[in-house]
Amino acid sequence: MSSFKDLRIVDNFYQTSLFFPMPTVLISTIAADGSTSLGPYSLVQPYYVAGKDYYAMLLNCRNSSNTAQHILRTGKCAINFIPDDRKYFKECVRLGWPGDTPAEKMKGCKFTLEPGIAEGDEPRPLVVQEAFQVIECTWMRELDGADRDEPGQLEGYEPPYHDFNGITSKFGATFILRVDKILMKERYYNAIINGVKAKDFPSVPVDYGYRDSKNFWYTRFPGFGKLRGAIPELLPMRATTVSSVQYAADRIDPNIKFTEEACAKLVNVPRIFLPIALKGCVSWAKENGVTLITAEHMDIINDKRSKEKSKK
Repeated sequence: MSSFKDLRIVDNFYQTSLFFPMPTVLISTIAADGSTSLGPYSLVQPYYVAGKDYYAMLLNCRNSSNTAQHILRTGKCAINFIPDDRKYFKECVRLGWPGDTPAEKMKGCKFTLEPGIAEGDEPRPLVVQEAFQVIECTWMRELDGADRDEPGQLEGYEPPYHDFNGITSKFGATFILRVDKILMKERYYNAIINGVKAKDFPSVPVDYGYRDSKNFWYTRFPGFGKLRGAIPELLPMRATTVSSVQYAADRIDPNIKFTEEACAKLVNVPRIFLPIALKGCVSWAKENGVTLITAEHMDIINDKRSKEKSKK
């Protein structure tokens, strides 16, 4: 008899099915107007680490995000590692709200931007001054035939998809990013050159991966006293109106309708995700012989763990 339970794997499994410690970074990219845009990410990791002509990082993200669209267009980005500060993490959560334009995201941004040091003829995004280290990168678009991928498809890409680089699914993208430069603040540069001691490690926030409908969860660096578990950071909810959801719902499928109460359950869905959410509801309704989706149906649809709960 196993000591473990079998937890069903669902979309975004690293957030919904695991407690998965990850870094919290800001990816800086170049927007269409030439300005620098910031997007928070945790799905970054080393990729090519030895034995090749270059080193590389791996970034997984939603292909309709500002970050993905900018990388598809310019091929340039910088990975900014921020220190552990509650106000910085709160700002990362704000910057992560999907659907905002780069101008909307960057208005009143609490981070300071400055030029990096990577050279070349192509423009590069600015880097975050508050970061303790930065990796300036170039997307290796020639790998896996991804050089044919173009920006502009904000409601999902159609196949064929790539296996490991570029557009990898209807809503997903993976970028192999060549490491052009590693920028390090002087204190940590000196520590690496002269020999690192325990006191030399930078304070870094750890994102637990798991999130619910209200919070991101993370833990503070151990140097900030006794840890008392994960810390919730509220998501910046921006509700739309029930009438606007109803308007969109009435046009998704002529045979499936939504009650007003059902539409009220969707007012907190970011506008960029609303069509996808409505189509998912319609698919569930057709699978279950439902022609009028009610609030009770929405509770079932929204509960990704309903099958597990029903077994208890």
